[in-house]
Amino acid sequence: MVRYKVSLTSDERVQLQAVMKKGKHSSLQFRNACILLNCDEGELGDRVSNEQIAQILQITTKTVERLKERFVEEGFEACIDRKAYPEVKDIKTDGDFEAHLVALSCSKAPEGYARWSLRMLADKMVELKYVEDVSYETVRRVLKKTKLNRGELKAG
Repeated sequence: MVRYKVSLTSDERVQLQAVMKKGKHSSLQFRNACILLNCDEGELGDRVSNEQIAQILQITTKTVERLKERFVEEGFEACIDRKAYPEVKDIKTDGDFEAHLVALSCSKAPEGYARWSLRMLADKMVELKYVEDVSYETVRRVLKKTKLNRGELKAG
């Protein structure tokens, strides 16, 4: 197991103590400041074990280990602020796409098939150039959202 050593500079220590003492900070910033101050192996040398920190803060030891790893690999500033999440991809479907998809799924199925499959609908939408590319999962979500019943009513 890799052991990450947290060594804070005096400026970083002062900044973390300021987070602990005053000001409006998120609970995440407060928790991370507490963890880093207790893990510091710098000048003071009175480091607390990961298990003790986790027990006091009522978190898992894995959280402490991940924060120490992040401090060593990404730096001090990355530990203070919330981790940036990847951007959400642009939504490929819009009202026009949905309307054409519903109309296509209600139309007669291709020769040799009883009804449209999700993959055939996705391929046909690309072929008709309504979108550049679309997955069958997107087609499924759109059809589910419209509560479209593509099959015949079954009695019984």
